[in-house]
Amino acid sequence: MRARRIVASGAARQTSWQVEAMGGGWRPASQQEALAWAFLPPPAPDAVPDSAWQPGALALPFQPRSFRDASLYALHWEQASRGYVRRFLPAAWPFTRAYEKLTGRTFPAFKPHPLARQQPVYYLGNPLSFLPSGQPLRWPGFSQALDYELELGAVLARPLRNATPDEALAAIGGFVLVNDWSCRDIQRAEMATGLGPQKSKHFGSSMSAEIVPAGEVLDRIERLQGVVEIDGRVVARCSTAGMLHHWGRTLSFLSQDETLLPGELVATGTLPHGTGMENGHWLRPGQRLHLRLEGVGEVHHEILPAMPTDLHGLPLEPKDVTLGAHAAQASERAA
Repeated sequence: MRARRIVASGAARQTSWQVEAMGGGWRPASQQEALAWAFLPPPAPDAVPDSAWQPGALALPFQPRSFRDASLYALHWEQASRGYVRRFLPAAWPFTRAYEKLTGRTFPAFKPHPLARQQPVYYLGNPLSFLPSGQPLRWPGFSQALDYELELGAVLARPLRNATPDEALAAIGGFVLVNDWSCRDIQRAEMATGLGPQKSKHFGSSMSAEIVPAGEVLDRIERLQGVVEIDGRVVARCSTAGMLHHWGRTLSFLSQDETLLPGELVATGTLPHGTGMENGHWLRPGQRLHLRLEGVGEVHHEILPAMPTDLHGLPLEPKDVTLGAHAAQASERAA
């Protein structure tokens, strides 16, 4: 049974649950069905702008208590590294390409960090900046390289602490599609500080409007197929196959001497081919992005032009938006 929240118009901004009806479609949830999802924190009242509140509008299915985004795909790590060098370090691109062609091996700097193979690695994102599917996204004014990331997210239904892999799997309440928005021109420079991504990611993430119960997904968790569309054209296909660490081990590791609570969200990191830096299809203002993951959900957004700002939030003329260029130069020096 899928479940989703809908919102009512008006100042009260009331929400209610719908569940999937027999034979397809949606129907209002009974009290018992709604209580089955009571572990989910309700969406923050300001998560959707006033202009989006209308009868039948979909809201976030829940407000994440936290957001941990892992990097569980070695292939994505390698392909994204190639894409980064190709766009931002063009002088190095021919050398790395020739190395791989001559040796038949992955360029050493493109391989996942050794720690990523030993244990799940992740960063803590901003749980308060999630956008519901359908809400337009305004291009961040401090970036010139906005990118999308198609991911699978697990929502915890029960607390975990020092859990075994089997206990961790049993604590998953459901799954959603996650889009981890990224500003690639400043991400590398931020991560070179050793503190992880900051403005490059914290401005926004997306989540599908539906929550799919774990039992409908776990038996095919590494066979789900994803699709990336831009302006109605399929530009990439991807799959959940090939994780470095399966879900039970990942959540078990996260719970080591740390309490995880119902409503916390954990994502896989990008599925291979599920980002513009890998597939070469970068976004531009005015385009429409549509991400789908088989049996889980979808998100779609129109990309609005930027309103240029500097780091202090002061309006700038478009010609003065140089943070992205400066960050790319800093990334090159750090590399």
